[in-house]
Amino acid sequence: MPKLPIVSLIIPPSIFLLDERVFMNLGILKVAAVLEKAGYPVEVLDFSGIENYEEALRDHCRTTESRIFGVTSTTPQMPAAMKIAHAIRRELPMARLVLGGPHATLVHTAFIREQKENREARATRTLRSLEEAFDVLVIGDGEEAIFEALRNDPPKIVDANSKQSSLFLTNQKLEELPFPARHLIDIDSYHYQIEGHRAISIIAQLGCPFACGFCGGRMSPSLRVIRTRSSDNIIEELRMLHETYGFTGFMFYDDELNVNKNMVELMNGISKLQKDLGTEFRLRGFVKSELFNDEQAEAMYRAGFRWLLTGFESGSPQILTNINKKATRDENTRAVSIAKRHGLKVKALMSIGHPGESEKTVLETRDWLLEVKPDDFDVTIITTYPGTPYYDEALPHPTQKGIWIYTYQKSGDKLYSYEVDYNKVADYYKGDPDGGYKAYVYTDHLNAEELVKVRDFVERDVRQKLGIPFNPGAPAIRYEHSMGQFGKGLPSNILRTSGVKNEKSQISVSKYATG
Repeated sequence: MPKLPIVSLIIPPSIFLLDERVFMNLGILKVAAVLEKAGYPVEVLDFSGIENYEEALRDHCRTTESRIFGVTSTTPQMPAAMKIAHAIRRELPMARLVLGGPHATLVHTAFIREQKENREARATRTLRSLEEAFDVLVIGDGEEAIFEALRNDPPKIVDANSKQSSLFLTNQKLEELPFPARHLIDIDSYHYQIEGHRAISIIAQLGCPFACGFCGGRMSPSLRVIRTRSSDNIIEELRMLHETYGFTGFMFYDDELNVNKNMVELMNGISKLQKDLGTEFRLRGFVKSELFNDEQAEAMYRAGFRWLLTGFESGSPQILTNINKKATRDENTRAVSIAKRHGLKVKALMSIGHPGESEKTVLETRDWLLEVKPDDFDVTIITTYPGTPYYDEALPHPTQKGIWIYTYQKSGDKLYSYEVDYNKVADYYKGDPDGGYKAYVYTDHLNAEELVKVRDFVERDVRQKLGIPFNPGAPAIRYEHSMGQFGKGLPSNILRTSGVKNEKSQISVSKYATG
């Protein structure tokens, strides 16, 4: 049997974030686990928080025997991902570069729409730039698609983003996959806690069925179609994480836990697991407000949940309609009341800069926060990611080059966005909320600078009046409002390997600067 090649998997840094030592990238660790199961030796390089990651990568390229490099990237990580691609090309010109993750998937989805409309626009240009930088693009679910990318004659695009594709994960396939290869990350370097319990992230299900205008992947089956695991399978992963690593805190990073019809069953199973183990868990996760009810809340508290997060987005009925949220202001208020009634704290995830946004609608958001009194909140300025309706359905401004216009057809309200080269720019993302925001969108009522000022006002005013301190060191604050993208974390070892004999490939983080 021929020797299988070493595969190097790379997580780019997220230099736009305050703290990267929080959540590891579970998507690429699932790919790593599948490769390991198939017998491939795997190297994982996690450059989260590494300032001189190009130097670290150069050193690795000069010692590794690997000639296959797989990079995962969200849209905000793309400037770093492009630098990584160029660095590998300089050191190993014949290496195969594979790009996967949300950005490639979302860009390809937007590209398909442009092709159907018989027009070449920004998504087409962006896709071409990715094809120039990488040898293979993996679109959608990567767990089985990675093997197509490893073929001797791989296609330029491996499309696993269709329900008709044999590479698309079904419920059964998701159930049968190995758990993420967390052993390839230095877990002990992570410092996330929930109510004093050392915590780690877990993804129990895939996909969100809703069609919010600002959220990525609304036309992408791999991000839109719900895929679930059985309650027993999820509970077994929790058991493993507790028995192997000692975790008693778990952050469920599913889009919306309560779209799972078996959620109460899952909560009851988690309660039983704690009794079997003789311990207590503390849990945190996302719920959809209009689906939330007392039965769910009671079961979640019993299972150990103490924090819920919900993308309420706005306190303005007009904006909730314009973003196609499917939840009313009253339903959002009711969800907060239910949570508090059952002892659950609520973090309200709010956003501004939607079509029709004005000073009036932003102040309605401020007033709603003051009314319902969440335990924590954040306010994000919208970015028009590829793969979102705000991006995919926008048309070029008739007279101003570099300006795109999205129109919500039912109301006629508009959102204007500046053209952004996502391969080079990332300062539109959350960054430092204390004066670090930059808006690349505006409306008929608020320009980009005014959006930043009114966002900063709401942040200060609500925190002051509700007595919620802003702690820039809070480990979760920069990750929880991802608009369809995912967060990651930082290990203290840049590189971990599986089945690789070359000890020189082990890199100590002390040699490199952390952010």
